[in-house]
Amino acid sequence: MSQKEETEIKLFGKWSFQGIEIEDLGLRRYVSLKPVVVPHSMGRHEHKRFRKAKVNIVERLLNNFMRPGENAGKKVKVINILRYAFEIIHLRTGKNPVEVLAKAVENCAQCEDTTRISYGGVVYHLAVDVSPQRRVDLALRLICEAVRQVSMHNPRSIAECIAEELILAANHDMKSYAVSKRHEKERIAQSSR
Repeated sequence: MSQKEETEIKLFGKWSFQGIEIEDLGLRRYVSLKPVVVPHSMGRHEHKRFRKAKVNIVERLLNNFMRPGENAGKKVKVINILRYAFEIIHLRTGKNPVEVLAKAVENCAQCEDTTRISYGGVVYHLAVDVSPQRRVDLALRLICEAVRQVSMHNPRSIAECIAEELILAANHDMKSYAVSKRHEKERIAQSSR
């Protein structure tokens, strides 16, 4: 192999980022599929506004799993859990797990939400559009919340729970907590137009 030929950068040395396309045009700029080997940027994105849109989507999912609780601050532990989850996804579906994650985020990103407006002492709920950045944030949060709820008091490992939720969300299955929550919020927003 000569120096001119570049080796492809793959997640964990296995999963390629090439050929993965985000179909939702609004989310395309905010779901980063920049190739990385290990999803750990050490917080370089933190000090500039909207820089988190440039952080790889796999790392953003990892960071959401490190909320206060069992895995707070244990990034290496969460990386290993996600590596096993990606192996399970590949075995069950035969697809690239990064592609499954991108599709799951796309299917869980809600388009509408409600806001409270107080007018003359009376509170009204009004439907509003959700910005693309917030759509991605909410989708990742809902996926992590679903995994946390399912894995609690469950004999299955957390990696299996992650794989299950991502596969269901990628297939737009209503059994997925994140997808059902998205539809519930959008239904409420539609009724308060």
